[in-house]
Amino acid sequence: PPFEIGQPEDPDFGGFDIDLMDAVAENLGLEVTYQDTSFDTIFRDTANGQFDIAVAASTITPERERTVDFSDPYYAADQSLVVAEGSDIQSEDDLGAAVVGAQDATTGEAYANDETDAAEVRGFPEGPDAIAALETGQVDAVIIDLPVAEDAVEKLGGIEIAQELVTRELYGFAMPPGAPLVGAVDEALTELKEDGTLADLYEEYFPGTEPPEEVLEGTHDPT
Repeated sequence: PPFEIGQPEDPDFGGFDIDLMDAVAENLGLEVTYQDTSFDTIFRDTANGQFDIAVAASTITPERERTVDFSDPYYAADQSLVVAEGSDIQSEDDLGAAVVGAQDATTGEAYANDETDAAEVRGFPEGPDAIAALETGQVDAVIIDLPVAEDAVEKLGGIEIAQELVTRELYGFAMPPGAPLVGAVDEALTELKEDGTLADLYEEYFPGTEPPEEVLEGTHDPT
């Protein structure tokens, strides 16, 4: 949450990514079937043709593009450092003796490993699992996408964002390499940006926030 909320079989399944993908599909005259899967295998499974498209709040990175092609960007996000309220950890400089949680195979996990001096980086299957580990004291801090952290802090209490980590990552939808769907999705995203649909979804899920220029004007050529 707030990008994917619930499970596909649940009647209230939705979220920012889901609503945007539904709008893309409607624009293209397609019907979407959603399947839940592990994030740490989602790009491999998409590249192998198990999925036509991965809708998973996924940052466009060169490493991932060795496996899949990405659409144009639809969201820009930063990372965050989340701690228990009252924690002595107030910035990434305080992580030298800390166990830091993150979701497996995410850019948050990569940041924790590559950019901090954490004593241990502990991966979890889902972002909420990492947050739950923080609540129960299994980890001292969590590095996770800022909008996910803000959603968790608002809903749960007892945790806080100690530091916003400015990374300006761009999310895209991942597809098999060379898939014709890439161009079609880009065209649909362009229309949804121009007609205000994307802005409406930003306001619904991130009140007071508008799509930034790097999203509205941003394009991406698969490599």
